[in-house]
Formats: sequence, structure tokens, C-alpha cells
Amino acid sequence: MATATHLLTPEEAHADVPLEAVVVRFAGDSGDGMQLTGGQFTLSTALAGNDLATFPDFPAEIRAPQGTTFGVSAFQINFGSAAIETAGDQPDVLVAMNPAALQVNVAHLREGGLIIADEGEFNARNLAKAGYQTNPLEDDSLAKWQLVKFNISQLTLDAVKPFGLGNKEALRCKNMWTLGLALWMFDRSREPIVDWLKTKFAKAPQLAEANIAALNAGHAYGETVEMGAAVKPRHIAPASAEPGLYRTVTGAEALGLGLVAGAQLAGLSMFFGSYPITPASPILHHLSRLKEYGITTFQAEDEIAAICAALGASYAGQLGVTSSSGPGIALKTEAIGLAVITELPLVIVNSQRGGPSTGLPTKTEQSDLYQAVYGRNGDAPLPVIAARSPADAFDCAIEACRIATRYMTPVMLLTDGYIANAAEPWRVPDMSGYEPFPVQFADGDAPRANGKVLPFARDERLARPWIKPGTPGLTHRIGGIEKNPGTGDIDYSPAAHSEMTRQRHQKVLGVAADIPEQDVCLGAAGAALAVVGWGSTFGPIHQAVRRMQGRGHDVAHVHVRHIWPLPENLGELLRSFGRVIVPEMNAGQLKTLLRDQYLVDARSLTKVSGQPFRIAEIEEAIAEALDGTPPGNLRPDATQLPEGDSGHDDGRILREGLAR
Repeated sequence: MATATHLLTPEEAHADVPLEAVVVRFAGDSGDGMQLTGGQFTLSTALAGNDLATFPDFPAEIRAPQGTTFGVSAFQINFGSAAIETAGDQPDVLVAMNPAALQVNVAHLREGGLIIADEGEFNARNLAKAGYQTNPLEDDSLAKWQLVKFNISQLTLDAVKPFGLGNKEALRCKNMWTLGLALWMFDRSREPIVDWLKTKFAKAPQLAEANIAALNAGHAYGETVEMGAAVKPRHIAPASAEPGLYRTVTGAEALGLGLVAGAQLAGLSMFFGSYPITPASPILHHLSRLKEYGITTFQAEDEIAAICAALGASYAGQLGVTSSSGPGIALKTEAIGLAVITELPLVIVNSQRGGPSTGLPTKTEQSDLYQAVYGRNGDAPLPVIAARSPADAFDCAIEACRIATRYMTPVMLLTDGYIANAAEPWRVPDMSGYEPFPVQFADGDAPRANGKVLPFARDERLARPWIKPGTPGLTHRIGGIEKNPGTGDIDYSPAAHSEMTRQRHQKVLGVAADIPEQDVCLGAAGAALAVVGWGSTFGPIHQAVRRMQGRGHDVAHVHVRHIWPLPENLGELLRSFGRVIVPEMNAGQLKTLLRDQYLVDARSLTKVSGQPFRIAEIEEAIAEALDGTPPGNLRPDATQLPEGDSGHDDGRILREGLAR
């Protein structure tokens, strides 16, 4: 905008406005390599210095029929020169490798956004599989978007022809052709991708050269072919960041590194027992590469074996860790109860997914909070922690290790499918800033009575001693049957069971004195409205609250890490706000917990579509909670979702009387 002291020059008047952020979504068949394409574009974006957040969106089928809508795989990345908290509400650019990819994803594209389509795949057979009666590239049904179409398949075949590949093998290179075009569009270097391809195909140099040729061909196509104003190079300046060593990290990677760091800070070796299950499996994959740090990984034959092996390792003096998602946690439940009654340290990672049962195995959800806090037979309390982002999973893993070893208790760490698979930049921490919490095993000074060791004597935290089996003079009984307080001898008496139940309960509640008080992430206590979240809702809540504050609304963001026990000041903090809404990807579980503990009038905003919240959805809910009218700066269609993705409670915000 021109001011009285500065008139725009003709060059400035016609210059492109620098972009703060762009959202790109790559979509295609499961065999088109969209996750690989997105991953490598993420690498180049991180090296360019942009802040970023990603959202891989997998199909549930292991290998759905090619060209069908339920076999579509997508990868979304939001990157820019400003702080990025989410993978973006709506893509600005959609790369559709076939009709099914277009059918599934086009409704998410912002109006006026760019579609890049491989018209070589829009034949009669593929159109029919995707449910199109006519070719959308030719019938003007995409008129509200910008459309660029060319035959990526044929251009790829032409580029790799010199390498003598078969047609099927040659077409596998088209994701690299597409990546080359994207790198040109956003001013990214090809060199890191070329180096990666040479390493990946070191034993098959012909394939490496073919993929490099496809990459270069896509880049050259952008440089030489006039595709119109919609497709042109765009430079996005690096984001400002504190000095330090950065890398991109997924939640699974950060969690694995955090578990290793937690074991090191405790002075322990670590045993990780796991059974493969989506989306928890990558944790096992990452930890299996870190054996030099005293890590033993064990892929068990089932979920029960995995947790029992981890619990056995804890009994033997290592830090036992196991992981799964909701269905696997259900199978582990009896062994979790065994960890509670034996009072052994154990870290249980639950990478939540849509349920119940097999449910939505590749989609994200937060529906296991009840399972984590309450879901065991008998009275079996344990601490529960929730990570809010991929990078935050590192610190949460360390915190879980600290609580488990300090209080001799199993601890459940909640992530979800979004956190596990998404990536963001992570400043590699200086570990000298982390306070060690070394474990002290019981020795000759162990508590005794009448010369007999007391394995269930308790310290000031109500934690029992950790006794390694085989330690001379410390023979003791341990097991799943109720025991006598102190001696650990089997004791069925009402008094013994009542006292042991009380002690286990008080021990876990005592963790609240050893965790930070709840803070306000954005805004201040006493605001007219608090948006309270947990887990992966952090990004959209934070951005929505920031935007609404910018419009003058009195709103704050509170994000809870310690789900159980809750921070000691949380009740007083929540009562200071005029109203409280709780966005969750479930049917309102944290809301119920907050009402139960504090009698606050917390209200739900729920979403169970398998997709993360959009910022606009939370903005709309904030506006309705404050004054019942939509915010003026929101587009009328900002919260409209494609058919079949209702967003809020199957099409409804669960208001429960938001407007008093």
C-alpha cells in the first residue's frame, strides 16, 4: 500500500507480493510414490530454511486396486517464511496424478487454487474407476480453480527412454518428474535429491540415473515451457529461527530419540518390545538403528508378548518400553495392570488412530484418552502424558521416562497418527540443559524389618525400591496377586487390599507435585474465552486463537500435556475464564475429565472424521462461543467441508449451550 511518504514505483506496483506460506498437496495412486515425493520435497524445503509442517495421508488398504478412490495416497506440506503450526487448512496447489486423486482431493483445494494434472492418466478406464461420467479436465467442472494439464506419464517415458527400462519401470519415475517441476516452481535445489537418489540406488546405478533424468526433465519443463501465469517460479524467503543445528523430524523419530535420551538420563539400558501396528511401527524401525546406545529392540509375535517382555526387562533392571495403537493397547491391558500392581517402571506409547477395533487404521484420532486414564480392570491408576507436535514428542518421551523411574510406575504417552507421521523442523537440543535423573537400585541398605527385605516399603514419593533379581540378600516376592504392604507377601485380607489400593492411587496423584503448573500458551488468565486442547490439536488451536486475538477478541489458548494427574493449578486457572471450549478429535473425552475434576462448564468441539482440525473450524467455534456471530474476516465458505467430511460431530458442533 502506498503512503504519503512512499509512492510505489512501476516495478513495485507490478511485483508479486512475497508469499508468507504455501500449501502443496501431492496426490496419486498408492504406487505413485507420493509419500516419497513429499518427503523429498520436505527435505529440500527444510534446506531452503523455510518453516514447515507436513501431513501424510495414507489409504487403509495395503494395496487397493490401482486407480480407485480408496487407493489414493496424499502428502500435504505447508511451508513459508513465517511460523508454521499446521499442515494447512486448504491446499494452494494440488498435484493430481490420476482421476481418483483429483476426485478425492479437489474439494479441499482453495477456490482459485492451482491444479496440476497428469492428463495421460485421464483415460476412459481410469475416469470410470474414479466415478467420473465425463473428463473433468475438459468439461469445465473445475472452472473455479486454475487448471494446468500435461502428459506427465509420456514426458517421463521420453525422459528415461535412453536407459532401456520397461514401460512399467519407467513410469515409476514419474514421481521424480513431478518433484522436479515442483522444485522449479518453488526455487528449490535439485542437488540434495540427486545425492539421495545416488545413495538409494547405489546398487542399481541405471535406476538412479533414470530417476535423476526424470527429475531434471521435470525441472527443465518448467524452465522452458510456457504454462501460463498460474505456473511460475515463486521464491519464499527463509523463516527466522534461533541459531542452532536443525533437522526435520517426524513424531516417531523424535519419540524414539527422546526414549533413548530418557534412558541415558536415567543411566539405564533400554528394552523396546513391540508388535507391528499402524501408526506405531516406525518407532520400532527407528530404535532398531540405535543399538549403540544400549537399546535392545524386540519384534514380538503379538501385543501381549511385546509388553510382557518389556515388563520383564524392567524387572531385570532395564527401562522397559512398549508401543502400539488403540487396538494393541486393549490387548496389553492385563499386562499394564501387572505393571501397576508390581510397581515396575514401564513406558507405554499409544499412537492413537481412529477406532473402535480396526476402525480407521491410517487416519488420526484422539479417542483413547478414556482408555489411557481409566481403561483397566480394578483400580489401576497410571500417569498419562500427551505430546502436542512431532518435535514435542522428544521432551514428552524424556518426561515419561523420568516419571516412570522416579515413581516406579507404568506411564502412558499419547501421540496419534498425525504426530507420528507428520514432520516439522526441530532444533536439536543441547542435552547439557537436561537434568539427569539417575536410577538407584536397592542394595545392602534396602529397607528391612526383622531382617527381612521390604520390597514394598516406600520413600517420600511413595515409590518402592527397585530391586534387581539376583542381588545378594535381597530375595523377595513379586507378582500379580495382591500383597501385604511392605513385605510383598501374598495377602488377600480386606485391610491389605484397601491399603495397597490407596497407596498406588496416592502415589500417582503425587506426581502432580512434580510437574510444572499449567501455563497459558497464548493470551492470559481471566480472558472471556479459553480454548483448551491436548495433543495434536495444538497447531490449529494456536493459529486460530492468534488470528482471533488479532481481530480484537479476548481469547486464550491453554494446552494440557499432563493428562493424569492434571496440573495442580489447572482447576483455578480454568475457573478464571468466562467460558471454556475444548476441541478434540473424539466425542468429548478431555471435556468430560475437566468437568469431572473441576466442575467447570467446559464445552465440546469435536471432530471424528480421521482428519485434523482446520484452523477455520476453530475460528468459527471461537466466534460463536463469544458472541454467536461469525468473525467478519472469515470467508463465508471457510468451514465448508467436502461431502462425506462433516467436520464437527458429523456436521454439528456439539455446543452444549455455548452461548449462555
